[in-house]
Amino acid sequence: MTSSLHPVIIIFAGALLVGVLKGKLKGVVSVITPVIGLINLILIDRSHGGNYVMTLSLMDLQLELARFDKLSMLFAYLFHFAAIIISIYSLHVRDNMQRFTGLLYAGSAIGAVLAGDLVTLFVFWELLAVTSVFQIWARRTSNSSASGVRYLILHISSGLLLLMGATIIYKDTGSLHFDHFDLNGLGGLLIFLAFGIKCGFPLLHTWLTDSYPESTAAGAVYLCCFTTKTAVYAMARGFPGAEPLIYIGAVMAMFPIFYAVIENDLRRTLAYSMINQIGFMMVGIGLGTDLGINGAVAHAFNDVFFKGLLFMSMGAVLYRTGTMNASQLGGLYKTMPWTTGLSIVGAAAISGFPLMCAFVSKSKIMVSAAEDGYVVIWLLLLFAAAGVLKHAGIKIPFFAFFAHDSGIRTKEAPINMLVAMAISALACIIIGCFPQLTLYSLLPHELKYNPYDLTHIVTQFQLLFFSAAAFTVLMLTNIYPSELRSTNIDFDWVWRRGGRLFYKAADVTLNTTNERVHRAFIIEFIGRLNRFTKAAPSRLLVIIMTPFWKARGLEGDSLIAKQKAFYEDSRLGAFPIGRAAIFAVILLGLLYVL
Repeated sequence: MTSSLHPVIIIFAGALLVGVLKGKLKGVVSVITPVIGLINLILIDRSHGGNYVMTLSLMDLQLELARFDKLSMLFAYLFHFAAIIISIYSLHVRDNMQRFTGLLYAGSAIGAVLAGDLVTLFVFWELLAVTSVFQIWARRTSNSSASGVRYLILHISSGLLLLMGATIIYKDTGSLHFDHFDLNGLGGLLIFLAFGIKCGFPLLHTWLTDSYPESTAAGAVYLCCFTTKTAVYAMARGFPGAEPLIYIGAVMAMFPIFYAVIENDLRRTLAYSMINQIGFMMVGIGLGTDLGINGAVAHAFNDVFFKGLLFMSMGAVLYRTGTMNASQLGGLYKTMPWTTGLSIVGAAAISGFPLMCAFVSKSKIMVSAAEDGYVVIWLLLLFAAAGVLKHAGIKIPFFAFFAHDSGIRTKEAPINMLVAMAISALACIIIGCFPQLTLYSLLPHELKYNPYDLTHIVTQFQLLFFSAAAFTVLMLTNIYPSELRSTNIDFDWVWRRGGRLFYKAADVTLNTTNERVHRAFIIEFIGRLNRFTKAAPSRLLVIIMTPFWKARGLEGDSLIAKQKAFYEDSRLGAFPIGRAAIFAVILLGLLYVL
């Protein structure tokens, strides 16, 4: 059995069905749709093999609607898995907008990673922004509404940068093929920045920490699985070996640690952790080696499962308690034991414990950095890896489920949430235990790598031990920052203040300009033109008649009085019919002569 059906068609068709169906059937279709899509993808893979392309001729352009190679297929498989898990996680959700736009969002991500040309990529890139923002707005609070607007502005800007870059590249090369780009050209730089916005580059990262905490319980899981991973894919496709990514990635891996430690909102903590993990991926892509690229895309693959698991566990807590503040949580292990246990699995996975998925992917990036002579970068990544255990591996489960007893006694998470979390937890363990049979076979480069080298295992256990010991000492000595209700100032303060100042400046400048233009053009010029059109015929007749009056002997005050009286009569149209006919003939004659 074979297939040549574009995977996006199935996902979008399912989304439309979810939009029109009612009752429990919506949930069934939302789960079955990505399952059918996954089967279709497997059939395409088996029937056509690698480097299969679906093309479309549009005017003079030859578009590659879908390109199936090892890199794109890895992410296409990943997004189908993610869509299945999140659809199960969202079965209890009655809001049709979340389900409908969620599937459209997943389909847009699949379309983007399969796109073989910049036009197709741009279309799905913008669809990513438009469909994903509803996962924020679906929260239906004033904060989520404002956050969604800020999110949309930044992501639409990313699309515009991509479009400008594509236009310049097409003008320079005559090609729209989506492949490796040169950072030395303006087009490549614009596309690099467009990808960087969705990756969460430093100073452009604030949309993650702004939107994730304001989205719905399921919305944050959608956001963590699709947008940033699509951007990581695009960067791996377009800029492998771009050295600036090594240093950008190192900064991304480092600075979020300090914010995550002091953050009270646990989903915002995970958002900072997301930036930290993408930093590792950027370093791997920037190194450009087979080992580095494999490590980056493998870590992106694993991140969907362990970070998605943590977001799902926090979403379950939010669903049951209505809060994400660590200062208000604690003691939930008593009434949410399954959620607690699954969250601990996610925490262990993200921390890089052996037999967990991050252990078999993050190590590739760090080994590649060391082998290529980037010793300082390797040390920074080592420090960042230790920081992950503190802010995600320990802080998230500790303050949500243990710490002090908040007195909250609630129900366990709904069964569909637990099933989705269990699937993700199982994936974290299976990939970690059997990387060669699972993840490594999907990677773009054929490479022999054994993560369970004795040196690596010992080093990782030492790292985990000393990081956990440092956290324990800091807690016992009350040096570790307490969880307080507060607002931490990040670079988004600059964007928001700058946006307000820009609005005020534009308001004053444009409104003042508008008022002056209105006064000068509408009131003065149009008013004078109106008066002229009303008075011009009468004045013209006075000018024509004046020589006749002078010939009849009228002069001085008599002539002026005659002119005024004639002007008023003509303005009011108070003429005998014969005189009016004569004037009409005279005017028509003048017009004919002119």
